[in-house]
Amino acid sequence: MQTVQPSAIVRRSWPLIAVLAVTGACASFMFTLVVPIQAQLPELLNAPRGATAWVVTITLLTSAVVTPIAGRLGDLYGKRKIILVLLVALVIGNILAAVSTGLSMLLVGRALQGLMSGVIPLGIAVLRDHLPAKRVGGAVALISGSFGFGAALGLPISAFIAETLDWHALFWTGAAMGVVLLFLVALIVPKDAEFAVGSFDYVGAAGLSAGLSGILVAVAQGNAWGWASPATLATGAGGIVLLLAWGAFELRLKDPVVDLRVAARPAVLMTNLASVALGFAFFSSQVLFPQLLQLPTGTGVGLGQTLISIGLILAPAGVVQVAMAPVAARLNRTVGGRATMVVSVIVIGFAYALALLASSEIWQILVANALVGAGIGIGYASMPLLIMGAVEPTETGAANGLNSLMRSLGTSSAAAVMGAVLAASSVGHQAPTADGFQLGYVIALGATVAAGVLALCIPRPRRQAAHMVVLSEPDFELDADAPQR
Repeated sequence: MQTVQPSAIVRRSWPLIAVLAVTGACASFMFTLVVPIQAQLPELLNAPRGATAWVVTITLLTSAVVTPIAGRLGDLYGKRKIILVLLVALVIGNILAAVSTGLSMLLVGRALQGLMSGVIPLGIAVLRDHLPAKRVGGAVALISGSFGFGAALGLPISAFIAETLDWHALFWTGAAMGVVLLFLVALIVPKDAEFAVGSFDYVGAAGLSAGLSGILVAVAQGNAWGWASPATLATGAGGIVLLLAWGAFELRLKDPVVDLRVAARPAVLMTNLASVALGFAFFSSQVLFPQLLQLPTGTGVGLGQTLISIGLILAPAGVVQVAMAPVAARLNRTVGGRATMVVSVIVIGFAYALALLASSEIWQILVANALVGAGIGIGYASMPLLIMGAVEPTETGAANGLNSLMRSLGTSSAAAVMGAVLAASSVGHQAPTADGFQLGYVIALGATVAAGVLALCIPRPRRQAAHMVVLSEPDFELDADAPQR
């Protein structure tokens, strides 16, 4: 058994925030790393297209599974230690992918790369443990924004590397980033002084992984297999049954991998449900806008842009997302997390309303996508603070991990739904039609409204408990000295 000790406050906050922000950006970069070569993978690997689709799917799968598990491990054994372990997995995964000549080794490498997503909830929990209370809100907003920043900038960078060098250079680049971050995290992130008590629930972790895998595989492969096919129905239903059995098992344990009693608290539950809807709204734009930009102009819908051009057009959204960090921090301090999430919903809703009215020019897509980025930068910054305000400090890793999982479920669902909508509209045509894109915008707008309604259902905190994150002190500061406590 490990005892709980008071957490330490670091002397200077900006190096810690910077290294965790870059680590989060690196995690999201892993998702866009293979986008430039995705269409060429069957030829490069001498494998069928259905099999090479797993190069993307397996990373999303391991990413979703690892977040709540890594959070619990961090609470028990130290967040810094688990971040270092995940970085080692990132380096090994990129090296395996870089030396691969066939599909099997590449899939193993990509699965290890997906584990990197576990650093996001761990990094947020580290900030709560080691920063002065007045800087937590702004720092969490920046870390949340860095995930979108890495994904947005990753596309043009990976496209440039793929077009100028051998495709294996993509993974050598990822390995080099991992090595640098290993050094920086070991040097800058403080050792943990506060641990949860109890043991790790290995059976629960296996059950959660199996159940989530079934559901996510069904969602990811539904378009390819057919939504009514036996494989999709069996995989999805099997995942649901496993999760129900897992939930019943977890409720009987003293130290579950995910404490469902904590997850059922109204503030936590409604925040997580709103996170699913907001994740759906966010990723809908990541499916619709790139396809609209890439389709040839001869289709009457597309804008005929190259992959590098698409990356440059969409990259400003990532910059805006990070730029919203101080805005989100101030909103969280002044109006609270619930109202901040509602503000993000209004911004995203305005973006999809604009897309419905005008999306035939490049600048219109750029503006709409940047607004989605602004809304997500605000909304994603409010979620961890709402969660941390409702749980104990020793529960923050697991609780934020579960919240990250909810967002992943939303993004995975958006990818499947938007893919199905565009595929249905292309039946009898060479490409998706304008009506298909319009329907996609309407569905995304509906998810945005749902996120707003769920956000309004988050209960207001009755009191400011001693363990809750303080959001009332002034100024968004990253580099000022913090007094020792």
